[in-house]
Amino acid sequence: MTGKASLSDVVDQIKDRVEPAPSSRDQKAEVAWLAQCLVEREASRHPEIRGVVLSGSFPKDTWLDDDADIDLFIRFERETPRKIFDSVTREVGFAAMTRFGPYERYSEHPFVEATVHDTKVNVVPCFDVERGQWQSAADRTPFHTELMSKKLSDSMRREIRLLKWFLKSNGLYGSEIARRGFSGYVVEVLVLLLGSFESVVRKFAGAAAGMTIGGEPDSFDTPIVIIDPVDERRNLAAAISVENVGRLIMLCRALLNEPSASLFDTPKKRTDQGILGSCIAIRFRYRTRSPDVIWGQLQRAASAIAMQLGRGGFTAIRSGALTDEAGLGVLFFLLESERLGEYRVRRGPDFFSESDSERFLSGNKTRSSLFWIDDDRHICSLERRTIREAEHFLRVQLTDGLATSGIPAGMKEDIAAGFEIVCDVDSLPKPIKASLVESLSTDAALFHSD
Repeated sequence: MTGKASLSDVVDQIKDRVEPAPSSRDQKAEVAWLAQCLVEREASRHPEIRGVVLSGSFPKDTWLDDDADIDLFIRFERETPRKIFDSVTREVGFAAMTRFGPYERYSEHPFVEATVHDTKVNVVPCFDVERGQWQSAADRTPFHTELMSKKLSDSMRREIRLLKWFLKSNGLYGSEIARRGFSGYVVEVLVLLLGSFESVVRKFAGAAAGMTIGGEPDSFDTPIVIIDPVDERRNLAAAISVENVGRLIMLCRALLNEPSASLFDTPKKRTDQGILGSCIAIRFRYRTRSPDVIWGQLQRAASAIAMQLGRGGFTAIRSGALTDEAGLGVLFFLLESERLGEYRVRRGPDFFSESDSERFLSGNKTRSSLFWIDDDRHICSLERRTIREAEHFLRVQLTDGLATSGIPAGMKEDIAAGFEIVCDVDSLPKPIKASLVESLSTDAALFHSD
């Protein structure tokens, strides 16, 4: 009879899986050299550019075999006007990457992306500033690269790859708005400050609300705080969703309680097909824009509509947004009920408050079927609902109520151009439906629901 595996045993089982193959290292190095040469050549034509810096996980040697972009940062003089900062970035990026199908992306500011021999290359602008004198969000990145290149040992780089693999396998890796997970830099900071993969696991498994890593507790309003060692005023955890923080904590507990290599693989999911019947979705086309922009707008739209549903009496248990990033947007809502009862109760003021009582009675007398006083001294009104079906409610909200719906302005125009209320999720495109099912599935390891 064999004993239970330890966490060290599990790490030994998978440590070789996280290392890039020699052929991959050679291929990435060739792409990095080619891309940097092309960008430097174009950058030399512009006097406001002070240099081009290779940043990201590749020069730090913390990349995973199937997940390494080449990030080239164009450093502009500090006095460069933002208009020139943006336009010259586009000019340099598109000219340098012209053979590789360049296209524009957008974060805080535009940048250029292309695929060079199966590797994504990003051409990103930043200002050539002193540490702490940030003028754009990207200004810190070259400092991050310099710090990690100096501080990380070879063993730490292996530990970083282990943590990245663990997070990626469980859908927690990546800072893009669609995921709001743990970025590569956050992973590096965690290992740099805590020393190893196992130390990170133990730290999160025992986490308490407000846990601070890398500095003294401050007034940051996030479940945990991770201080950027390059900028002590910056909380790296602010970009991570509450759900993803909670999932990592529970994953670390599971890994310590029952160490298993299976937790480094894509998790098993349990889906209750019955709940899909309580899902309603809004499907529409949107004008092409950057994935970073559209995901943010979609998520804000889903939150706004969920709030409107709540005000209308429909409880949205879960809500979210999906897109194929090619013009199709879907907002979905898992409802407690798609049809409401005929009547609703309005709870008014304490009867001792004369003026409030008069206003409540006056405002509700024409639509009330019944008034009474409850045991807590409040005057109550019973009124007949005018809209009882969620589909009807959403249709009204997206037509007559669109202006005050809380949906981002740019997306209002897309929805006004046409939308469809989907009550049968089986009619959604297969990739979208698969993502929806994934969003409404239970991670078996996390919630002990095998």
